[in-house]
Amino acid sequence: MRTLLKIPARTASAALTAAMLSATALTFAPSTALAVPAGGYADLVEEVSPAVVFIEVTAKARPVSGNLPENIPPQLRRHFENMVPGQNLPQQGLGSGFIISPDGQVVTNHHVVAGAETVKVKLADGRSFDAKVVGSDPLTDIAVLKITADVALPTVDFGPSDTLRVGDEVVAVGNPFGLGGTVTSGIISALSRDIRSGPFDDFIQTDAAINRGNSGGPLFNNAGKVVGVNTAIISPGGGSVGIGFAVPSDLVQTVVADLVDDGVIARGWLGVNIRPMSQEVATVLGYDAPKGAVIEAVSENSPAAKAGLRKDDIVLSFASTQVNELHDLTRAVATTTPETKTSLIVLRKGEEVSLEVTVGTRTPEAA
Repeated sequence: MRTLLKIPARTASAALTAAMLSATALTFAPSTALAVPAGGYADLVEEVSPAVVFIEVTAKARPVSGNLPENIPPQLRRHFENMVPGQNLPQQGLGSGFIISPDGQVVTNHHVVAGAETVKVKLADGRSFDAKVVGSDPLTDIAVLKITADVALPTVDFGPSDTLRVGDEVVAVGNPFGLGGTVTSGIISALSRDIRSGPFDDFIQTDAAINRGNSGGPLFNNAGKVVGVNTAIISPGGGSVGIGFAVPSDLVQTVVADLVDDGVIARGWLGVNIRPMSQEVATVLGYDAPKGAVIEAVSENSPAAKAGLRKDDIVLSFASTQVNELHDLTRAVATTTPETKTSLIVLRKGEEVSLEVTVGTRTPEAA
């Protein structure tokens, strides 16, 4: 059994767990390119650590009475409530983050600050600030906080994640178990991991040790640039076993820019239910392997319906994205600006058909 943990170091009663997990090709760089810098990572750590922050979250506890039957006698209700000392005390949570602008914009994970009543950001030099949540995106698990200081704050910069290769060395800095600034190193173990947590699964996998409390912390390349945001681990026992996941920086930057703009994420919506192509259908069509997204249903009055998409159409491409797997389509649609007119190619009864669709706006209820 594998357990995937979103990894804030919360109290045991508030620990977040979820079940989840996939694969990619290995590409190895020459050994000279992967060598640890002379003298280790001390210079890199000294440069970036001032901008890595530790996050303390307070959330209102759910009273035990909320879990009791409504018609329970008052005396018995008080009895059960008294059996749980401190049950109404606020719950505490911990996480990590990093400062990206001198005026105090901080990036962390959504699950670190979800439901928070108060958020405090502590710097490595001991300074502490009250923070407000500018915006938070559960689908990518990214949040932006804002703190205010009298002087410019230390920052770190994003680096590209699309140039990463399996075997590249990385360094994680964060706040595991509330211990404070902790540095671990490792390599990129895999790229484009799908751990089935949402439509944007495209994780960097690393064996750099990350644990509860590392959530929201940065994953650096050898140049000291942020290439990922540490988000989750697979751990049967709750600690690091060398399988951690980070949101790629290219996606993080896009989400952060949108959140900073107005605090919300505007995502595209097509309005279809899809399933993968079967091997049998692929063989009949003459494909070496299944590809595309097969439409199972089209929502009434949706952008897909207005564009003329039909049940059993096979979407082969959306705009410039070739659809080989289901996530190729969901990501491409979701990252398209609503009200954008986009072309797509579908296979319909053995023939390719070109269509145009005006992408709608995804809502929590939208399929």
